[in-house]
Amino acid sequence: MSLLPVEEAIAAILKRVPTPVGETVSLDAAAGRVLLEPVKARHDQPPFNASAMDGYAVGAADIMEGHSLKVVGTSQAGASYAGRLGPHEAVRIFTGAPVPEGADAVIMQEQAQLDGDQVSFSIEPLPGRNIRALGNDFTTGQTLIEAGVRLTPMQIAVAAAANTPTLTVARRPRIALLATGDELALPGAALGPDQIIASNSFGLAPMLAPYAHTMTDHGIARDDREALRDKLSAILADAPDVLITTGGASVGDHDIVQEILVELGVTLDFWRINMRPGKPLMFGTIGKTLVFGLPGNPVSAMVTAIVFIKPALRHWLGLTPQTPWHLPLAAATPANTARRHFMRAQLQQTPNGPMALPISQTDSGHTSSMALADLLIVQPEQAPGQAAGTLVETIVVDAF
Repeated sequence: MSLLPVEEAIAAILKRVPTPVGETVSLDAAAGRVLLEPVKARHDQPPFNASAMDGYAVGAADIMEGHSLKVVGTSQAGASYAGRLGPHEAVRIFTGAPVPEGADAVIMQEQAQLDGDQVSFSIEPLPGRNIRALGNDFTTGQTLIEAGVRLTPMQIAVAAAANTPTLTVARRPRIALLATGDELALPGAALGPDQIIASNSFGLAPMLAPYAHTMTDHGIARDDREALRDKLSAILADAPDVLITTGGASVGDHDIVQEILVELGVTLDFWRINMRPGKPLMFGTIGKTLVFGLPGNPVSAMVTAIVFIKPALRHWLGLTPQTPWHLPLAAATPANTARRHFMRAQLQQTPNGPMALPISQTDSGHTSSMALADLLIVQPEQAPGQAAGTLVETIVVDAF
């Protein structure tokens, strides 16, 4: 069976991802959510002509050298001056307070000399000085935040300022994880002679949790046909939006996950990809559930999750594809094989800017190299070796 090119696999997955569905959340629950409907201002900001300084509200035409004005009142935030400013009058005003009618300038207090109820000034202002005009920031109906962005604290503050108490965001998927394999033991266990420590779910869960409504780890299933079938059947009966298994995705005598999933009704779209690490990736659907069968090898599992599952979840939430970084190499890379290579690399900050330093250990058995990896260098099929300084495409490992 031929290996499926990476782009074709991603396209096949995205065809199965449903259209984003909106839900309404309060502002205090909106951080990190993806906005589906734009935020529009419900009022003008500021809703009145507001002072940009502590000082005195005046009529600019009244200010002449050697003349003083009478201070007739005060305007402060939440307690404006109720009257209209008359000729040769001034109002003490504070930052953010409404500018009273009849005033068209604010002179900062450092440029004023107060003597009883009389104030004089060291400057002659032009109209509009130190005044934030009504609607200067935004106006009613103006779009302040476009749909399709992941909301930051600053954007949420803008939504609040626009008098928007709730936001329409993309519903997040329910994700289920299941590790498989007789050889697996949980961290902290005493290892038997044929065992290794399970690590996949401990990396996948925090990687994918920001995209998820719930992330349920169903633990480890042994390579026993009946027990594994019961476990998978119970998970699928709960109809998660996404099921991710690790291990058993190949065709060995003990790699029975694919076979059992098909028996349970999963329709497989593909299961072998022209890439390294991570060739035996499996993808299919049952009902509304997307099913990903990742390799059991930890490096392969994490790389395939970055390359295939994260784009699927971004699509689910209505986000555009992650933009790759093009960075110069800090060291040369070897020539690639017939399979696309997602090569682990470190992000280095240099006097000439950021660079990608390839990690020399390219074997997927070197799990420890993941602790150093900030990037994946995308090496095309049959690509020749690249010299240091060459611009290469990279994927940021921890980008949302």
